[in-house]
Amino acid sequence: MMTRTPRRAALCLLVVLVAAGHRATRAAAVTLSTSSRWVVDPAGRRVKLACVNWPSHLEPVVTEGLGRQPVGAIAGMVVSLGFNCIRLTYPIALATNTSLSSLTVRQSLLAHGLAETAGGVEVNNPGFLDLTLMDSLKAVVNALGEKDVLVILDNHVSKPGWCCGNDDGNGFFGDRDFDPDVWVDGLGNMATIFADVPNVVGMSLRNELRGPRQNPEDWYTYMQRGAEAVHAANPRALVIMGGLSYDYDLSFLAARQVGVSFAAECKLVFEVHWYSFSDARAWETENANEVCARAARDFERRAGFLLARGFPLFLSEFGGDLRGGDLKGNRYFPCAAAVAAEHDLDWAYWALQGSYALRQGVAGMDEVYGVLDWSWSKPRNETVLPRIQALQRPIQGPGYGEALPYTVLFHPLTGLCAAAAANTLELRPCNETDAWAYAPPASTLVLRDAAAAGLPCLRAEGRGLLARLGAKACGDALSTWRLASDSGMHVAVESPPGLDSGGGGMLCLDVGADGRSIVTNPCACLRGNGTCDPERQWFKLVTSTRRAARRPPATLA
Repeated sequence: MMTRTPRRAALCLLVVLVAAGHRATRAAAVTLSTSSRWVVDPAGRRVKLACVNWPSHLEPVVTEGLGRQPVGAIAGMVVSLGFNCIRLTYPIALATNTSLSSLTVRQSLLAHGLAETAGGVEVNNPGFLDLTLMDSLKAVVNALGEKDVLVILDNHVSKPGWCCGNDDGNGFFGDRDFDPDVWVDGLGNMATIFADVPNVVGMSLRNELRGPRQNPEDWYTYMQRGAEAVHAANPRALVIMGGLSYDYDLSFLAARQVGVSFAAECKLVFEVHWYSFSDARAWETENANEVCARAARDFERRAGFLLARGFPLFLSEFGGDLRGGDLKGNRYFPCAAAVAAEHDLDWAYWALQGSYALRQGVAGMDEVYGVLDWSWSKPRNETVLPRIQALQRPIQGPGYGEALPYTVLFHPLTGLCAAAAANTLELRPCNETDAWAYAPPASTLVLRDAAAAGLPCLRAEGRGLLARLGAKACGDALSTWRLASDSGMHVAVESPPGLDSGGGGMLCLDVGADGRSIVTNPCACLRGNGTCDPERQWFKLVTSTRRAARRPPATLA
């Protein structure tokens, strides 16, 4: 059975405090632990993992992009984009097959017919060409460390190559290329090699277990062995465990938790993946509110429940086609962002790379999910970045507490939040948001710091009109807001007869034509088929304890 959360949290807090007391005598390394559901530093302050995936697991076993840009420049772009960590992938063969790990970057690239990439490495990273594959990975980690970027080493596959398929031989323990004993040895070797590297803070045991052989019993047997091997070699590292069905399913942990010898040392984290193609047909054809509500409930069932039981949950892969034309992705991403904000998840976006040296036999393949463009020189889509960056700041957790939690109006389509602008609202970066008070299922929306000045209520004025803050009496129909759709993201008032609301009914918060102001319009897409896109009207009410922006109440008059 699961250990009760209060007892586990108390044990972890004790370990964190002891670690803080001894940090002056330890090596100068970043040491993270867990405190209940949070990842924390030695002082017990939350460290939110806002990561991006960077692959080194494909056939050449050379970190992607080294032929496009200097490694220091790539690390600098990671920081400039607001990420504080990299989920760096590798094949287990790199840590178990000396014939592979001792190849030089030059030898490996030329063996795979990548003379052009080798030339690019010679121009951009000439010191890498004659490094062994293992040493080149170390050099990438060190370059990230120079920019204070944390690294989570992720064992993506056993045999180098693209991931993933049910029948690729890399899916589950005992598959053709997945010998569990070799895998355990490889994890231990990798943990040993990077044990003294300051910015390596965690190790993800295995990416996307899958295929017809998968079963929970073997999962417990081998994942626990792998976890013990990593911890024995590097007790400083977080140990990150993924689930079954392509890291989609951790639901079996509801009945039985893992049993590891280091449980009291507060190093265990679980990871989950979530992409639009998990529910592709539904996102394309069904009502987006209903699909989002169903997907959010399913997230709770398959992974989210772990948070309430006192374990950190790392959304280690999510993302979408950044070109903008993918219907399922365009509907899925605001929903996933709302869930990530609601739970204030640690996460890793897929992916950093704009292109690959070699993927599935194609040299120079474009990565349409990549944050960077094909040349690795600039962001692929500037308008998409704020949706990622809004999730990079902690919303809750140790070190980010105030006396009273408050509500944030988060707009997941843009990644912005509602903030007061005189007596109206506009979308602003979420670090400029205001603190709201709201009591579900239906109540006023009150600016917490303006209530005493007699300007407390957000009110609807009519169709297409600005929502306003004012001193009118609170509690009538136009200032009583409820969540009107299955998604829980249509913030609505009942429209009385005679008000210009397009025939009566409900008015919902919406984004004005300028893309910044907040108005009210008839609620869209509450029910029906999949031809309607409701995302402009989605506002997620998120609970925060982070210190909010404060403006003088007089500016609201």
